[in-house]
Amino acid sequence: MNVEKLIAPHLRSMSPYTPIVPFDVLSKRLGLTRDEIVKLDANENPYGPSPRALAAISAADTLHIYPDPAQAALREAIAAFIDVPAEHILCGSGADELIDIIGRAFIEPGDAVFDLPPTFGMYRFEADVVNAQYVGVPRRSDFSIDVDAISMAVNNTARPKLLFVTNPNNPDGSSVQDEDIKHLLDLPVVVVLDEAYIDFSTQPSRADWVQRYDNLIILRTFSKLAGLAGLRVGYGVFPLNVIKHLWKIKQPYTPNVAGSIAAIAALSDPEYLRDVVGKLIAERSRLGEGLSQFECVRVCPSDANFLLCRIAERMTGFRNAKGLKQAFEQRGILVRYFDRAGLRDCIRISVGRPEDTDRVLSAIQSLDV
Repeated sequence: MNVEKLIAPHLRSMSPYTPIVPFDVLSKRLGLTRDEIVKLDANENPYGPSPRALAAISAADTLHIYPDPAQAALREAIAAFIDVPAEHILCGSGADELIDIIGRAFIEPGDAVFDLPPTFGMYRFEADVVNAQYVGVPRRSDFSIDVDAISMAVNNTARPKLLFVTNPNNPDGSSVQDEDIKHLLDLPVVVVLDEAYIDFSTQPSRADWVQRYDNLIILRTFSKLAGLAGLRVGYGVFPLNVIKHLWKIKQPYTPNVAGSIAAIAALSDPEYLRDVVGKLIAERSRLGEGLSQFECVRVCPSDANFLLCRIAERMTGFRNAKGLKQAFEQRGILVRYFDRAGLRDCIRISVGRPEDTDRVLSAIQSLDV
């Protein structure tokens, strides 16, 4: 019996999502200890969780008990933090779980999912998983969105359902203005506004808009702001006529107990969160200014905790963006290279601590020969 033939045909032919290589694997490959590696490839918060979050996990005495399926304490803490009623909030194992729930709730095979590449790859991945018709509307060369092109694509595509917009965008850090978001909300689709990096932007969250627009969904995460990437805690803010259906299909016991406890404790320590955000914004500026001193590097403006850099072709030192990524890696500095259209001349560098910035600038100076 050929069991593989029983797998859904669209899954047999789809490509898997490409995650970041684990720290320990890279450590072995490079022959370096963890302390010798500067990890700036996944937009993680280098300062880690609030001491209150660590203390709360350490003191936890309910790790042997299933989590609260209603997520009551966590949702109330988030509601107070974003000033939106808790009944609009649903939490998951990272925002990725919520993307999957949204896909399963809205999409039937053949429905259209739109996104705006280059952007976060999880939206295309989810479209493939649920057997959707994927429509990518490319961003302009400066990574701004083309509202007219998006409108045309939605209006000329059969069965439009979901439009994913990352704000600020990953991998470049550009932001979308209110007027453009409102234009998108006039289209016959559900707009999923992914605010994973909004805490590093001068723009406010649009989470409260959900109470005014019944086709808007906001996604947020504790990975970037609160340094909880390893615990996988995210949440969405939904219209009430949508969230009631999502509760039906969500796995009942996510996020896990440790993640929920840590997230609640993190929100109780706003001074720590503000301090970390301030440090990262300041270091983003210093890293950008330092990189801009090199002729071969053009730094894109960013409202996130990373910088996308276009790398000019060279005949000495490193040849191109991929070569620079590899040269950094040989020196224990991990950055992201995207081998796909619109980004092949780019690397993305997460903002780290001052000593991490020093390592990056020193490394590129040594290569700039």
